[in-house]
Amino acid sequence: MSDDKISMNHGAGGEVMANLIASTILDNITKKSVNGGISLDALDDGASIPLGDDYEIVFTTDGHTIDPLFFPGGDIGRISAAGTINDVSVMGARPLAISNAIIMQEGFPIEDLDRIIKSLNEACQEVDVAVITGDTKVMPQDKLDGIVMVTTGIGIAKKGEVIRDSTLEVGDKIIITGSLGDHGMSLMSFREGFGFETDLKSDVAPMWNIIKKALEIGGVTAMKDPTRGGFANAINEMASKSGVGVVLEQDAIPIKEEVHAVSEMLGIDPFEVANEGKVVMGVKADKAEEILEAIRSEKYGENAAIIGEVVEGDYVVVNTPIGGERILEAPIADPVPRVC
Repeated sequence: MSDDKISMNHGAGGEVMANLIASTILDNITKKSVNGGISLDALDDGASIPLGDDYEIVFTTDGHTIDPLFFPGGDIGRISAAGTINDVSVMGARPLAISNAIIMQEGFPIEDLDRIIKSLNEACQEVDVAVITGDTKVMPQDKLDGIVMVTTGIGIAKKGEVIRDSTLEVGDKIIITGSLGDHGMSLMSFREGFGFETDLKSDVAPMWNIIKKALEIGGVTAMKDPTRGGFANAINEMASKSGVGVVLEQDAIPIKEEVHAVSEMLGIDPFEVANEGKVVMGVKADKAEEILEAIRSEKYGENAAIIGEVVEGDYVVVNTPIGGERILEAPIADPVPRVC
């Protein structure tokens, strides 16, 4: 692919996409914030608009082109709702509503559309989020592959209480709310038609109830949704933006045996593939155990773990079980294309 053409890597959540956004999109947008709120330049999971002295609106938008449309554990409807709800939630805002724009291929089965919309609605109902507006378009068969969905989310937080991905502090503990790699690896095994029995399925789920529990305890310093580019991209972005290092304990990081098996077969690092029902949190050390207990009491949080701590430095380092260490770098791109 020529350097002056868009490739699949430009949408895959890693270094290539980040460079495209920085050099092309950000440079051509003039006004990027409202009322001094969190701006487009922050490249966080969302942005904020302060309203008066009391509240901030948190706003995010997300396009979904997943292949296949239906997969173990979910479909494009569920991932569209959960992905947008999670982007609002990791900003520390209570998600209120989403919009849903649909672009369909001519000839798309109405039965499939019905199933997708019901799935989107069920994900919203889990966290009491309304679907309040949207749009529907149809394109000729040879101009689109199936269906594309674009969801925009809105939430609210008290002024000054929005959580950033750039505010880790030395001494913080790192919590992951569950096992890594489930979504990306389940899609790859499903696409490849592996002939072994497995219960592996996508983790796609709305995370607000888990995040709400942590926020009620207090001590959450930073959060991020580890989707495209996976955990490796998320933790590196958090550390880099915060100007700190992170030391992780490999033995503490939850990864399912099925994920290990698929990753070894495909030669893909589970740290680098998308998750759609997990949160990476930085929390105050004296609150870490209490927050962990609260997360584990919630649906989708039973495998949560404290996996490391924030230190002075410039790198994310993983301590291995044999006493060594390796630097965990941000991926060039998510190795699993069209994963969300």
